[in-house]
Amino acid sequence: MSEVSALMGAETTGPTRVVEGGLRGMITLRGDPGGAAVKAAVRDVTGQDVPGPRGIAVEGETGVAWMSPDELLVLVPYDTAEHAVATMTKALKGDHATIANVSDARALFHVTGPHAREALAKLSPADLHPDSFGPGEMRRTRLAQVPAAIWQGSDDAFSVICFRSVAQYVFDILALSVKEGGEVGYF
Repeated sequence: MSEVSALMGAETTGPTRVVEGGLRGMITLRGDPGGAAVKAAVRDVTGQDVPGPRGIAVEGETGVAWMSPDELLVLVPYDTAEHAVATMTKALKGDHATIANVSDARALFHVTGPHAREALAKLSPADLHPDSFGPGEMRRTRLAQVPAAIWQGSDDAFSVICFRSVAQYVFDILALSVKEGGEVGYF
């Protein structure tokens, strides 16, 4: 496992900020999110219930996000990811499920401040209007040219996950999008 995050804490300054989120344990679990065994395994590792479609349940560094009808993203502290994979693998032995530690293949960013929603909406085709996207929701989408997932933690706080290989690109486009004077006044 890596000892450094993708951009080692890169951040912007200003009223709306972009901060690289550091190392985070991320585990892809493919299986039946409605199945009792999957629900129990996820709850055991995260303390969270499996959310419904487009949902995310996060408390601190642990959580679980619905990514597709047969895929969940399990979030744990980085140094516990391998243990979480082993725990879920044991719990789901005999079930049709695959579990992969993708922590080192992903990067995490936090976008916070008064224009965070607007900054993300400028880059994504997803409907991020407050009537369509709120706290506790996750969207898989694109940011400019790359795949990403966005979730809203609170009114002016969003998190973005992308592939580590495009972390610099994502940071740069987010930094440009939050730059003061770039507001369009949509939201």
